[in-house]
Parts: sequence; structure tokens; C-alpha cells
Amino acid sequence: MAEDASTTALTLKDIAREAGVSLATVDRVLHNRPGVRPDTVLRVKEAIARNAFQPHVAAAELARGRARRFAFVMPSGPNPFMQQIEAYLAEMSGWLSARRLSVEMVATDVFDPSVLAASLEALSGDYDGVAVVALDHPSVRAAVNDLVEAGTKVVTLVSDVPSSRRHHYVGIDNIAAGRTAGALVGRLIGQRSGKVAIVAGSQGLRDHAERIFGFNQVMASEFPDLSVLPVLEGRDEDDRSEQLLARLFGRHADIVGLYNVGAGTQGVGKALTDKALTDKVSSDSGREKRVVFVGHDVTSLTRRLLLQGVMDAAISQNPGHEARAAVRVLLALARGEPILREQEKIRIDIVMRDNLP
Repeated sequence: MAEDASTTALTLKDIAREAGVSLATVDRVLHNRPGVRPDTVLRVKEAIARNAFQPHVAAAELARGRARRFAFVMPSGPNPFMQQIEAYLAEMSGWLSARRLSVEMVATDVFDPSVLAASLEALSGDYDGVAVVALDHPSVRAAVNDLVEAGTKVVTLVSDVPSSRRHHYVGIDNIAAGRTAGALVGRLIGQRSGKVAIVAGSQGLRDHAERIFGFNQVMASEFPDLSVLPVLEGRDEDDRSEQLLARLFGRHADIVGLYNVGAGTQGVGKALTDKALTDKVSSDSGREKRVVFVGHDVTSLTRRLLLQGVMDAAISQNPGHEARAAVRVLLALARGEPILREQEKIRIDIVMRDNLP
């Protein structure tokens, strides 16, 4: 018995139209992702049942053609947030296999433009798509452009190179994130005056530079009694960040605020709390109770510092969403399909001890 042509021709767009929702909402319901109201979930499921619609994801994907390879160029070293992204990518193995996709990790020094550029150049011709945590530097920009010219789809992840020919950026609005951090630091300090320290990985990383820009905007316009000190560059390394910050505390006893722009969080926390270190650089004690400390991302380290009261707030972005979005965007680009921009937009969250997930 032949199947009804109208049933076999149904697509996700048809289901979305009939249910009166977006395509992104149908996708969320099909994959049991949060963020959809119960009545909307019911409406979508009723439309699916009414039309006897069966996505048959694996079969549909296998029918699309050849297998594809994607590379994720990630920072080498122990960056907890980047490790979370890699872990979420590993959890997607079944989803990737159903679509004949493979994702390979390429670890490199993203703080060294020549090393990062060489890592990107080495990928040419071997991958259909590349996602890269990028340094905004002419040599890196040229390497990205060369990949695009050779036919590789390129997505920047977390840190952007907007002047390059990359196809898409997956990450938060980092200027807004920096402004949010500035507002939190200034308001939590209250009526006190003093200095504010900034520790970044590198100002060559676009995400770090934009966060610093946004932070300084708010400090200058809304908190004139607070003086922002020159940025320390810790390369997201714990030991380096700790040493730089410890020396800074030794020179400035009136630091009342601290913004950690990237990783190196364990070192920053140690500089704030290590009593032996405090005795070396100052006769002061209890610094972690007087210095408002705002950083980024919810990791095991930031979670502990928030619970201890050492860290006051974390500006958070969802690493699982970023991992999924980067793969979905690369896949859409490789197929020549539209990108669901609403679905792939990464939100900024404020996490404090009282609302830890």
C-alpha cells in the first residue's frame, strides 16, 4: 500500500506552521530541551501526532550524502570553561554519528598569533568546517581568510575576529558582558572609593578586549570615585595570574574591586585568600571580604569561590549551548541551509551564590 504523499512530504516547517510556533521551538520539543512552555509543547506534540509525522533523523541525515569532518581549535592548557565545551562535544557523539559527522579537537596556544595561525593553516583541505577560539591578529585573520578561500566553513567560538571572512560567530555579546561586570562591581562596592584591578588572559583576544572595553565604559560613566588600574595579562594561567595580582596588591592597599576577565580563576582566588601570601605583600588581612570579585563562567572553581564568599558574581554563558550551536552552524553552512539565529544566540546570565545552578 502506497504512503500518502502529503504525509511523506511533511517537513519540520510544516509542523511549526500548523502549531503556530517557530522552527526552533519544534526542534526544542523534538529534542526535549528546556525553555518551551508546557502548553506550547502540547500543541507541537499534537500537531506531530495529528499528521503521523516521523522525523527519522538518522535516515534523513544519512541520505544527504557524504560524511563531513569538523575541527575545533581550542586553547591548550587547563581552561575549565573550554574543557566544558569539549566535554559537551564528546556527549554529542550519537547525534554526530547519526548525521555522519566527526568532530576532532586541535589544541594550540591561542595566545600566540604565529602558533595559532600555523595551526589553522595546517587544517586546510582536511576539514569541511573549523570552529576556532580566535585571537584578533593580522596573521590569524589571514589564516582564517585562507581557509575560507579554500572552501572551508569557519566559525569563531567564544572569541571573534569580525574583520576576517569567517562565516559566523558563536558566543555572547562580550561588550555587554563587560558592562554587566562593571555594573556589578560598582554597585556592590557601594559608597566606598578606591581602585579596581582587572586581570585578563590577553587583550589580543577579542572577547577579553571587548569585555574590558565594556567594563571601562561603565566605570568611567557611572562610578567616578573608582579608579581602574592598568590591565594585568595572565594568559589564563593560574600561577601567572596569582603572581601578577599579588604584586599589584602589594603596591595598592586601597584595591576594593577586582574583575577577572577570563580564566586563571584559581590563581586569582589564591591571591585574594592566601594568608601567607598576604603577609608577604601587606600587613592587611581578610582581603577577600573587602574586595568585590566578579569573574566569568560557572565551573567547579568559580562554584567553590562563590560558595565560600570569595567571589561575588560570575557572568555566565552556557558551554553546552555553545558546543551545540557551533556544530549546528557549521552543519548548516556546509549544507547551504539557513542558520536559525534565534536558536543559536548565546545568553548572558548572572550567577551568584544564591542562584547557583
